[in-house]
Amino acid sequence: MHPSDSSDFEPESSHTLQPSIMEENQDLMMSSDNDTIHAPPAHLAARFYKSSSYRRKTSAASSRRNSLSSHHSSKSSRSAHGGPQSTHIAQHLRRASIIESRKARLADRAAHAEQVRLRAAMAKAAPRNSTTSEERALAAKNAREKFLAQVAANCAEEVKRAKRVAEDTREKKAAEHLKLKEDMQERLAEAERRRSVLQQNQRRPRTATLPSVEEKKVNPRTWRPRNDVEAARIIQKAWRNRKRRLTVSGFLGLGLTLDSIQQTSFESVVELLNQDQVLDATARILRFFGLRERDVDSIGEKAAVRTFLSAFLVLGHPAQVLTEDGEQEKDLIEKAKSLFLSFDPIISCPSSAPSTHQLESLSEAYISFQAAFSAWKDRDSSVLLGTMLAQFVELDAIWQSVKNDKDGHVTEDYKEGIQHNQTLLLVRLKRLAGADRAMKMIKEAVRKNRKANAKKKPLGDVRPRATSLPSTDATTPSLTPIEASVSDTAATKLVDRKVAPLLPDNRTIMHELAINKEYRIDVKPKMDMRENVIREVSETMREGIESDFGDMFVVAMAETIREKLLGLVVPGKSLHTLISESLDTKMIATQVKMGAFSYQQFFSFMNSLLPKICAPVRDVDVKALIEDKTDDPIERLARLNYVIDLLSIDHANFSLQMNAPLLMREATGYEQKCFAATSGNEVLVKTSQWWTQAKRKTEEEVSRRSLGNGPTPANRITPEKIYMQGLVELTVGVAELQEEELPETLELDRTRIKRMRMDILRMVVVSAILLTAKNLMRRDVRSQWKEQGQRMWDLPFEDAQAYIGVIQSRYALPPTTKSQLSGTIERILVDGRNRQVTHPVVKVILQKIRAHVYTRLSASSAEERVRAASNASQTLSSGGLPEFVVQVGALVDELQRVADVDREAHGKWYDGVIEAIGRDEAGGT
Repeated sequence: MHPSDSSDFEPESSHTLQPSIMEENQDLMMSSDNDTIHAPPAHLAARFYKSSSYRRKTSAASSRRNSLSSHHSSKSSRSAHGGPQSTHIAQHLRRASIIESRKARLADRAAHAEQVRLRAAMAKAAPRNSTTSEERALAAKNAREKFLAQVAANCAEEVKRAKRVAEDTREKKAAEHLKLKEDMQERLAEAERRRSVLQQNQRRPRTATLPSVEEKKVNPRTWRPRNDVEAARIIQKAWRNRKRRLTVSGFLGLGLTLDSIQQTSFESVVELLNQDQVLDATARILRFFGLRERDVDSIGEKAAVRTFLSAFLVLGHPAQVLTEDGEQEKDLIEKAKSLFLSFDPIISCPSSAPSTHQLESLSEAYISFQAAFSAWKDRDSSVLLGTMLAQFVELDAIWQSVKNDKDGHVTEDYKEGIQHNQTLLLVRLKRLAGADRAMKMIKEAVRKNRKANAKKKPLGDVRPRATSLPSTDATTPSLTPIEASVSDTAATKLVDRKVAPLLPDNRTIMHELAINKEYRIDVKPKMDMRENVIREVSETMREGIESDFGDMFVVAMAETIREKLLGLVVPGKSLHTLISESLDTKMIATQVKMGAFSYQQFFSFMNSLLPKICAPVRDVDVKALIEDKTDDPIERLARLNYVIDLLSIDHANFSLQMNAPLLMREATGYEQKCFAATSGNEVLVKTSQWWTQAKRKTEEEVSRRSLGNGPTPANRITPEKIYMQGLVELTVGVAELQEEELPETLELDRTRIKRMRMDILRMVVVSAILLTAKNLMRRDVRSQWKEQGQRMWDLPFEDAQAYIGVIQSRYALPPTTKSQLSGTIERILVDGRNRQVTHPVVKVILQKIRAHVYTRLSASSAEERVRAASNASQTLSSGGLPEFVVQVGALVDELQRVADVDREAHGKWYDGVIEAIGRDEAGGT
């Protein structure tokens, strides 16, 4: 090959071949000069050639020594004996081998780079796992919030400590300033005394050392004012000094000092401060010091005098005056101290006139105390106004409930007591809020309460179109609109059990009417569960049709619908005849057996019939049923049955509305017959156990109250008190109602008692949380947090943070308070979830509710009942239940009605139980 053939190689690798080409050219030039090889001198050869003893290391596979060109070159040189042509070929082969090896290395590098690029692309395309990063970010956020909270807490502590140091410094400076003023006044008084003494002894007495020369008599000079103005000024100054001394001496003569106030009882101090002599002396000294204008008969001056005298009560008896120890109360005490520090130095020296600085300090201290006292009084008066308004509304509610009772003469018993208590409350309200504002607040509260308790009229006409008004001479009205008379088959029983309307039995209806004359069967639960009811009925129908009954189920379903519809119309009328003939059971059975029964004709008949017999209020439901064109006949039958159930409930409610007076008159006798038929001559075991426990509890309460006192009529144990004690213990509780706890006489009230227990549980849990929050936040426990209480009422007992959020939505909670409140709420909610009472606050609130309810139920006279009802708001508010005064009142009213109905219906059975227990006790003794 010629060297010019190197142009056949690839151009991209030409830059890597430059050294090899230069070596080749150099070799060619050296070989072209001379074919003879001259040996170099010895000293040069020693430098270029290594000794044979040196063992050369094995070179790499890509080196020139091991390359293919080296082997070819060596073979060529041995074969050609070192000729020029063989030397050229060897050099060319060596160069080609070098180029090939370098190409291989470049290819390896390119492949490695491609692998690296592919791995990078795969790593970039692969989905990233953001969980770890999010966790790290969340952890960092939590750490940051924790650090910021710690910094905020530290800063709050530093600010609090700085405020405390500043307050201590201020008090110390004020004390030092007062001491300096007292020292200065003492010095001035001493100087004044020495000056008067010197003026009196200014004339020098005669002595024996005087010369005996007869002196010239000098007439003493008498000072006279220069004019009438100066004389008037002197007289006025003397009159003012005398008046000041008399005013201050008159106030000091009362003996009103802080030490004497603290050593006197609170009642005696209040009586002393209400005396006219004290009020007049205080008014004169306030006018003299410029704190009030001269207007003796004004109401403002009397209020100012009482405000000033209140400082003595605040400092002398803070526990009786201040119900709490909050920030506002502490500020009021500090303002009262400042007022006394400015007032005492002025009245301590009646002979010396107060300086301008002293009067300014007294005026500033008085204004500050008056502002603090007004703020505290406004907050306290707002609580009192709310409490008295609640009492007034409660009395009005009692009057509204008894004013229409003409037969039992209850109106006359309650009227006088209610009017007397309302008059007292009205006077207090006018005194606190003013006449106009008090009357406006009373009217608004009474109107709101009457509106809330008003009988809710149904929206629309609820009278069924096919129902006629009952005759007045009816003696035994029908209670339920449906009297099933279907055949006793398996399919019919299944239909009656699954598809029958949700109507209570006659005994339950009579019992509820006796308790509440406005009782109506509630349609709302069935309407709320509309889809569930339809789905359940559909599944029941499918199971019946797919079962062994087959066609019998369709016939039973049609017969059930027929009986329901016949109960909605008047017998003998055209609609009654139409339903009886069109829905003939035998004809439907024959059609089903022959396979000729048409669902389409059946639904068309129903669509034309239902608008004629439904009440106007159900037109929307009937119209929706008619417009429903579902292909599934089972689902349409279920919806039809649901609408007919609503019509049945409307018919039953209309019958109750028309026949309620007659039913209520017969309720007691009906219940006695039903109870006698149910119990027979059996012993009422649970009722006996319940009465025994109630009697034991009543005896314990009476012995505890009469400890150290003699027997009184109030401590006498009567059957009424035992009954009320047992009723309160049965209803006012938080645990699940056990089967053995409920007496046989109260079996009809099982659902009511369970509901009351659940309401009591929520009431004590929410009240305990709100009471704890008020105490931690230094708020008045009598203040009403009705909005927070209503929101907490609907919360479950699982999430404590939800209760914290309700409080934080209205009030700001410091971190320490929030932490303490969270722990307390969690412990209270544990009691709520387990339906137990272990937390101390929950125990106290439950005991207060139980005691209050028992006190109101056990009141024997109308006067006692009115008194207990009028004091209910104040009692519950002071006990930590201001948000649930209305609920507790409603609970008491319902329990009172239950007790009246129960004792009237089951009185002879209770008498038998009492006699049996008495015989057992007599036999045991």
